[in-house]
Amino acid sequence: MFSTITAAPAKQSVSETIAVLSGRLSTGTLLEDRRAAILGLRSFAKQYPASVASGALRSLIESLRRDGEDVDTVKVVLETLLMLFSPNKDSPEASEEIALWLADEFTQRQENITLLLDFLETSDFYSSLYSLQLLSAILSARTERTEECIHVAPMGLPRLVAVLDDRREAIRDEAINLLTDLTPASIHIQNVVAFEKGFERIFGIIHAEGGLVHGARVVEDCLILLANLLRLNPSNQSLFREMGFISQLGRLLHAAYKGDESGEQVGEWAEAQRNRNIYALLAVIRLFLVAGAVGTNRNQLAFLGDHVLENTLLLAFTQGVELPIRTEALVACADMIRGNPGLQERFAGLEVPSPLAHPPPPPVNGQGPQANGVPKVYVIDGLLDIILGVNSLLAFDLRMAACTCLKAYFHKHAEIRRHFLTRAIHGHKIKADELTNVLTTLLQPMPEAIASDPYRHWFAAVLMLHLIHENPETKALAMAVTEGDEESGEEVVTCIQTIAAHLISCVAKSEDPRVIIGYLMLLLCWLFEDLDGVNDFLCEFTNLKGLIQSAVENPAGDAIVQGLSAMLAGVVYEFSTKDSPVPRAKVGENIQSLMGRDRYVDKLSRLRSHPLMRDFEVLPQNLLDPGAGLPDVYLDDAFVEFFKDNYSRILRAIDREPGLEISVMTNGVEKGVSRELVDLLREQVEQKDRALEEIEAEKSSLASQLGQEQADHRRHKDQAAGELARANAATEAAKVQLATRDRNLQDLESQTADLKKKFQLETTTHAQTRAELARLQKVNEGLQRNHEDETRKMQRNHDEGIRKMQAQLKAREDELQRELQAQRKTTQMDADRIQRRAEAERADFKATISRLEVDLMKADKAKSVLEARVAELMTAAKTAETEVEGLKKTLNKEVEGAKAALKKEEEGAKKVTAQLEQATRRFEEKEEERKATQNELDDLLIVFSDLEEKADKYKERLKALGESVSDGEDDDEEDDDDDDGDE
Repeated sequence: MFSTITAAPAKQSVSETIAVLSGRLSTGTLLEDRRAAILGLRSFAKQYPASVASGALRSLIESLRRDGEDVDTVKVVLETLLMLFSPNKDSPEASEEIALWLADEFTQRQENITLLLDFLETSDFYSSLYSLQLLSAILSARTERTEECIHVAPMGLPRLVAVLDDRREAIRDEAINLLTDLTPASIHIQNVVAFEKGFERIFGIIHAEGGLVHGARVVEDCLILLANLLRLNPSNQSLFREMGFISQLGRLLHAAYKGDESGEQVGEWAEAQRNRNIYALLAVIRLFLVAGAVGTNRNQLAFLGDHVLENTLLLAFTQGVELPIRTEALVACADMIRGNPGLQERFAGLEVPSPLAHPPPPPVNGQGPQANGVPKVYVIDGLLDIILGVNSLLAFDLRMAACTCLKAYFHKHAEIRRHFLTRAIHGHKIKADELTNVLTTLLQPMPEAIASDPYRHWFAAVLMLHLIHENPETKALAMAVTEGDEESGEEVVTCIQTIAAHLISCVAKSEDPRVIIGYLMLLLCWLFEDLDGVNDFLCEFTNLKGLIQSAVENPAGDAIVQGLSAMLAGVVYEFSTKDSPVPRAKVGENIQSLMGRDRYVDKLSRLRSHPLMRDFEVLPQNLLDPGAGLPDVYLDDAFVEFFKDNYSRILRAIDREPGLEISVMTNGVEKGVSRELVDLLREQVEQKDRALEEIEAEKSSLASQLGQEQADHRRHKDQAAGELARANAATEAAKVQLATRDRNLQDLESQTADLKKKFQLETTTHAQTRAELARLQKVNEGLQRNHEDETRKMQRNHDEGIRKMQAQLKAREDELQRELQAQRKTTQMDADRIQRRAEAERADFKATISRLEVDLMKADKAKSVLEARVAELMTAAKTAETEVEGLKKTLNKEVEGAKAALKKEEEGAKKVTAQLEQATRRFEEKEEERKATQNELDDLLIVFSDLEEKADKYKERLKALGESVSDGEDDDEEDDDDDDGDE
């Protein structure tokens, strides 16, 4: 029964399937069809991202625009786009360039980013969430362009910030992440987010999540976003401060060091997150305290007023807090007081829990510890306790931070330095607080303490360095400290000599280089430009030899120790004098003989190129790996700056002659011999010698000039006598000239009389001239009368010319009127002829249409007859089914013939219909021609009316000129108008 078996359809490839789905998505008219195509594309997006993106990316974006009101379609489209940004790692088409390509497609058209931002205002969960995730993916691929598009989009950033108020945590958290990625670099975006109540919303989320103690990762993300808004942005920092958010920081810190008062145990992950939250908040606080920034001083005062400084200190001294948090808190405290004298002075009055006291017992049955369980000490004492009293490798970073805090307390405040050093000296003398006294630690070191905790002496040396660096007053106070009782017969040793002796001893015993480097840094900063200190150091000649041996024969071979020892020897030589305990020449001789210039330069060069010195600014000064032993912290930042500033000077010191001494200004008093003064005096002596020689030469020159002047005087005297004789002769000649002038005066008087006679003659001539002027005036009046007569004649001639011109104008007007009437009649006849022709053609068209309609009716009738015939044949076929096969074939042939005839009739009917449509088009064309003719006729009528208006204007002008227009002409025009109306 079945002639063939159907074969299975050919299997489509992935690229063909994606192409088909892309075509359905772009051409589909039904929403369900487009959604089905998108679902198909989504199934390929993870494995074949390049194929899907190249074929359907623009269609997917267009679908968001076209089907944006359908929530299900938007969700599927956004899911597909997100899959394209994050394909499977094992995909053959996976590439980083796909993300760039997708991001370019979105960012090259502003409306695409605006479309994604519009979905943030919808109430659908997935539309908002996926839009934020898609914006984040685009931003990570094309950061700058995406930032620009979001910033330019209408209400783009305000809408993003408003999402922070969304109660759905997933959407809110995604908005925080997107804003965090948007705000690190663009100041404009930072300002817009801040002015859109960004600070208020961030703190609202932090408090809603439980603050720093109970908050989850979202609290840390909020603090990171807050840091982006405040980093290097003075306007946002000022807004934050003026709106009172500094107090919010204080309250968060207060809750942080109070901890969980309920006494319940928390998981390790919760404790780790709490520490991260606190660390992030401390990082935010430090953003307000950038050294040298515009608003740093105001921020420091605000932190003090809103108890931020106090709460940060309490957090740093709370023993239950982890060491990294306490370390960061102390660094933040240092930033809060550095460079602000008022805060530095008030800082010492704050009290903190003693870091050396035992912590209070843990809470029992939810009850907290007893009040005042930990004694309090002043913050300076507490910092010294941490620095010098805590002997733990794990606490190194905390000790380093406490040292940084004390250095900030000393920073550029001479009075605080003097006060601190005075107290240290007093405590050293009375032997009080020996464990935490800086001076006692330096002057009376214990060998077992050096071995167990070398950083204790290093920290003491660094603090002492900051106390005396570039401060002559504190140097003088420290130099006054001595060891030994002179009355008891003991040798009195000064502070510098004691420190130098300990330095030489540590070098000899090969103690830890950190202790040696600490002593060397202190002595270098102390003896530099301090002649008294250098002389004190040279009181013990063994100090210089031991120092040179340390630079040359150091058993440990440490490059830093050798370089610093050589540098200290150079400083001693540079600032020594011939009056020093060891004269300058002998100091130079010892350095040259025991070390030599080349070795001296080599030691300093090696020190300068040492990684710990060269890369100090970029190396971390903290404990990186507790299991690796002591950290690689050897140098102090102030000393590194001192070394780099004075390296060239100390390097060249070895080349200066011993006779050239250095002059140093200390407290406004010059000490030592000034090289400039010696050079100045020498130059003055040379100038005086040269001046004396010039005076001798000038004396001989003046003597010769005197003889010459005497000879000239005699010659001038003879010349004056001759000139006197000539003057007498000139006087006699002047008398003769005076007589001549008298005679000339008489001649002038006679000439004046002649002039008077001439004046009378001129007066008579003037009267005659006036009479002649009167006669000329009469002649002029006669000429004026003749001119008026001529003017009247010319006026009459002009009037006659006007009349002739008017007559010619009237004749021309009549001629134009006749031509206008003839044109009007011709135009009307043409219009009637065209109208009659159009009516005749219209009648022909109507007749043709009627004829075609009749033909169409005949064709329909023939078609109905044939259909009836076919029905009869079909009926006959049904009744004759049992007849022979031959008759059945005959009937089938007849049926097929009838069908062919029917088909021909249908084709004829189609031709008739086409002719009818063609005739209809021709009728429409003729109708358009008639309308065009009618438009031309209307135009001619408008022209004719314009001509009539011009003729009326000509008549009015003739009337205005005084010409009369005959009534016959008006009647002719009216008759013409009547004729036109009859026609």
